[in-house]
Amino acid sequence: MSVDVLIVGLGPAGASAAAAAAQAGARVLAVDKRATPGQPVQCAEFVPAALALETPAVRAAAVQEIAAMETYLTDDPLRSAGFSGVMIDRARFDAALVAQALKAGAELVSGCALVAFTEDGAALLADGRRFTPRVVIGADGPRSAVGRAVGLVNRDLCEARQITVPLRVAHDATDIFLAPEIVGGYGWLFPRGDEANLGLGVAAQARGSLKPLLEQLHQELIAEGRVGTQARRLIGGTIPVGGLVGPVARRGAATVLLAGDAAGLTHPITGAGIATAVLSGRMAGEAAAQMAAGKAAAETDYAEEIEDLFGPSLTLAVRRRAELMAHYAAGRRPDVAALRRAWIAWPEYRTDPTRVEELA
Repeated sequence: MSVDVLIVGLGPAGASAAAAAAQAGARVLAVDKRATPGQPVQCAEFVPAALALETPAVRAAAVQEIAAMETYLTDDPLRSAGFSGVMIDRARFDAALVAQALKAGAELVSGCALVAFTEDGAALLADGRRFTPRVVIGADGPRSAVGRAVGLVNRDLCEARQITVPLRVAHDATDIFLAPEIVGGYGWLFPRGDEANLGLGVAAQARGSLKPLLEQLHQELIAEGRVGTQARRLIGGTIPVGGLVGPVARRGAATVLLAGDAAGLTHPITGAGIATAVLSGRMAGEAAAQMAAGKAAAETDYAEEIEDLFGPSLTLAVRRRAELMAHYAAGRRPDVAALRRAWIAWPEYRTDPTRVEELA
């Protein structure tokens, strides 16, 4: 069978790619190994204000407006108004994106995995169908099967754990908790009306500390009267934190484009990835449709646009993460100054001390 564009994964990146490619006139098939795309939810469910303004699915899934971010490192939290956004119901959000892809004319198949992606560019699905697409978009997460087939693999990962707890005090900010014992990550409390997502992420080598650290944070917030004791909806997930992977490769006659987590577009410091998934998915879908229509240069254009849009912020974040992790590698805990430099809310994050010395 023949399709122009095969998309693997129907999360925000894959569903956005499917809608964009189908709207541009391509024959699109998108598959997801999950029975219901977007479920189970593995997400803190915050999206930035910019995405909310131009993505209808955000408005369809909105739960609570967020006015700021509050970062806890010392006794006095730093409130940053520049990080406003929306808390969403991630399952509703993904469902809205899938509905847009269907409306655009894409064929979507859930509960069906990519079994093989052969060297000549043929794709074999779990339902027995075999396709020879012109373009394959890998939107299948941090451990992408499409990326692995072409040697583009996320090698630096974080592990996260999250529960949902009752919120005792109304709150309008996403709370971030930094501490040296949270190796290569942070804790968070993201309000969702009368409840909140309480989670914690650490570098993969410290995954054994996830459960006790999250339990400790939960108990501290209970003692402060901010949250209740009941915990539900325990989830876990993997977050790529090594920066851009690919995002373009060849597999036989097929061009491969990676998008979202598969392309390493999750922010290496914050772990934020919904907005970059939606944007890169749209870009991949548009480029795939152009390639299917005979515009070979769209492949290069996609790679350049991804680099231009996301490269600078990813490069800086990877550098700051490496600086932070160097403390642990040397057998010492980062101090307050090192933690401030490694978090986006403080001006030190964007300051290059070498350049400052040169200017002086």
